Amino acid sequence: MYFIKKCVVILFFLLACATHGQDNFTFYIEPAISLNYDVATNYTHNFEIANRSYIYDEDVALSVRQLEIAHFSKLEIGFDQSIAFGIKYRFREAFESDEENELRLTQQYNFTKRDGNARIGNRIRLEQRIRPSITIHRLRYRLAFDTPLNGEQLDVGEAYFVASTEALLSLAKASKPEFDQRFTSQIGWLLNPETKLQTGIEYRFENYGQKTENVLFLLAGLVFSM
Repeated sequence: MYFIKKCVVILFFLLACATHGQDNFTFYIEPAISLNYDVATNYTHNFEIANRSYIYDEDVALSVRQLEIAHFSKLEIGFDQSIAFGIKYRFREAFESDEENELRLTQQYNFTKRDGNARIGNRIRLEQRIRPSITIHRLRYRLAFDTPLNGEQLDVGEAYFVASTEALLSLAKASKPEFDQRFTSQIGWLLNPETKLQTGIEYRFENYGQKTENVLFLLAGLVFSM
């Protein structure tokens, strides 16, 4: 357990240091609130609202980039596997007049296995990002790991650690394929049996096959379960 805590500190430090001296660097703040609702023993709904903002370098002012709402329906199919369908709408025109709103459809397969008190998840997603001017098709694969930071199981008032890496391929007509890689590290707390609070960072290498853009996110999430 001491080793895991040490790894958490080192990972946060390395990701923070990686932001210095990078060209094409952007920093975002992204808070989110989500609700998980169990419809049946193997069927769950998830609703989420999230905001993405960034800081202007000139006057150090926080500016909203987008607001989005999303819904996921997940069906457990046994043997620690699930399939899901998601729909998301991203509002951008109201905050940046030269950008477009986006409708996003998602199809997902997830497989999870346990190793002691840790969980390892493999997730594959297909996405269609639909805008008035273009439709982007995207393939995503994520490898995730989470574990309690106190004891063998997560109890109320205790913390847990989540880390993941995700590879993305984006395809669109008349455009070159784009490759992204993401690294995420978060610490969460089980505030009560129905509420979790998570915070952490995500570092993205976007379009690294052509002109790499370095993006850092400060994440904060409040998760309610019913």
